[in-house]
Amino acid sequence: MLISRYSKPEFDPYGDTSPEVTDARWPAPTASGPLSASLSLPGSKSLTNRELVLSALATHPSLLRAPLHSRDTDLMVAALRQLGCVVDEVDGDGEFGPDLQVIPGELVGSTTIDCGLAGTVMRFLPPVAALGLGPTTFDGDAGARRRPMGTTISSLRALGADINDDGRGALPFTVHGTGALTGGEITIDASASSQFVSGLLLAAPSFEQGLHLRHSGERLPSLPHIEMTIATLARRGVTVHSPAVGEWVVAPGRINGADIDIEPDLSNAAPFLAAALVAGGSVTITGWPAATTQVGADLADLLPLFGAEVSREGDRLTVTGTGSIRGVQLDLSTGGELAPTLVALAALADTPSTITGIGHIRHHETDRLAALATEINRLGGAVTELPDGLQIDPQPLQGGPWNTYDDHRMATAGALIGLRVPGVQIENIGTTAKTLPQFTDLWQTLVSGVRS
Repeated sequence: MLISRYSKPEFDPYGDTSPEVTDARWPAPTASGPLSASLSLPGSKSLTNRELVLSALATHPSLLRAPLHSRDTDLMVAALRQLGCVVDEVDGDGEFGPDLQVIPGELVGSTTIDCGLAGTVMRFLPPVAALGLGPTTFDGDAGARRRPMGTTISSLRALGADINDDGRGALPFTVHGTGALTGGEITIDASASSQFVSGLLLAAPSFEQGLHLRHSGERLPSLPHIEMTIATLARRGVTVHSPAVGEWVVAPGRINGADIDIEPDLSNAAPFLAAALVAGGSVTITGWPAATTQVGADLADLLPLFGAEVSREGDRLTVTGTGSIRGVQLDLSTGGELAPTLVALAALADTPSTITGIGHIRHHETDRLAALATEINRLGGAVTELPDGLQIDPQPLQGGPWNTYDDHRMATAGALIGLRVPGVQIENIGTTAKTLPQFTDLWQTLVSGVRS
């Protein structure tokens, strides 16, 4: 069922790059001087949705404190409720919404799950549906039908699931759950997304024979996200053995209920922290964890490559910039979701940049490499697509339309460029509700915090 408050007009993200706009474009604010801002951010989408899945498969109830409330997490909550779990909002003291209590129940099918554009929903929940009784159909937004799903489908079939996809290897498809899944040993190619691995690992303790999983592809993108999955399982009493790189073993067993504090989303911090480089001044994010598996933590090492100073005091991470940005030569294999922010920085830099290791982000909400090149070049930039990345030769940019392709990180990248370039008009800024519904309010707070 669609979450109506996040509904938006659809267009082909791989087709016309100038779609008809039915809503007014959002004028990206331009900074009037160096910034001086301190912000807190809501919970991590990646952690919230992993913990929701584990809570649904656990032996006892769980409490998730300070979870993210966004389109992606709302879709996950709605799907788990449809599969037989109880998910209740309970009072919490967080500024971004209530805590969530999850009471596992008998898994049932005979439903249709709306995945929206959430990769975590479309790739984490089919293994759960295979453990339920009855057919569960998965579908989503128009763009979701273009996202690769063949590995999820073929791997579940190899583990004993009955899936009907009419040979598409993509949404929509139906999982015919029988109440159990055999599990066992399989080899997959997860080159297109680490979520193929994480989705299987999260449900693996509930398979009759557990799971012995090997990855056979040339590369495995976003390894930190797999490490995040393993860490969330460990907090639930599940040990994942890794005899070799690209190999994981999970024994059958119980998943414990737990009380979990969700960390702030560090990837969502990227455009805010990068803003200090674009406009000069300082931006602080509060609640920064001392240790984390989130790939956004790499910002503390990546932003200095562009010329930032990064400091930390307790749980406050501060980035300071002068408005001057250095070009970089960067392999971003482990942090592809940070690419839109870093490419936007590179487009405003003083010297050229090459960012590689991100070919897999062609298969995210949209083809992010093509989208970034198209939109920056539309504003007068010079970005060249590479097989595995982008070459950015900075040019003077001018204002104009910036299309998002229903991609939240494209929207925030456009906002970052608009900090320096007057007149950037962002189509469908509402797509930021996917992981950060408060984006426009937080961005305005950032821009209004100009150093006096």
